Amino acid sequence: MSFINYASREINCKIVYYGPGLCGKTTNLQFVYQKTAPEARGKMISLATETERTLFFDFLPLSLGEIRGFKTRFHLYTVPGQVFYDASRKLILKGVDGVVFVADSQEERIDANIESLENLRINLKEQGYDLDKLPYIIQYNKRDLPGVMSVDELRQELNPTNVPEFEACATSGEGVFETLKSVAKLILIDLKKGK
Repeated sequence: MSFINYASREINCKIVYYGPGLCGKTTNLQFVYQKTAPEARGKMISLATETERTLFFDFLPLSLGEIRGFKTRFHLYTVPGQVFYDASRKLILKGVDGVVFVADSQEERIDANIESLENLRINLKEQGYDLDKLPYIIQYNKRDLPGVMSVDELRQELNPTNVPEFEACATSGEGVFETLKSVAKLILIDLKKGK
């Protein structure tokens, strides 16, 4: 549910990075923040709990152009990875325009990925959203580690609807901007349709 600021002629869109604990959501946002020009980004805010934190910041990617004379500002959020923080996850999903599901590619984390993806579907449904109708991308993160599942195996478990997917290593930045650009383009297509 994008918000239009007529005074600044901006459309504000919310992208949420969702996934299990320690899968690389925060690392994705930190990489984007570090590589974005200071004049094109807001302040990064971190809300920390004892064991998890939520990060968010906004930025204005001028390269994406305008829609009906309005610039597009994206607000990027991470959710706490642990199911214990489900109330926070639900709150962060309010008003979401697009979702990046960050999956941990390590074989021992497949159950956590599946649980987190199911939790995402449930939390969206409670708020009247359908994940299959939202701009939605899957990122297979930590591809640089030993003992990772093949992309085919991950796809079979996590991407039965065949949404756009990217391999990534958030610590080095590989695949980070490709993932973000892809979800941003899907959001812009939705906006142009007038959804």
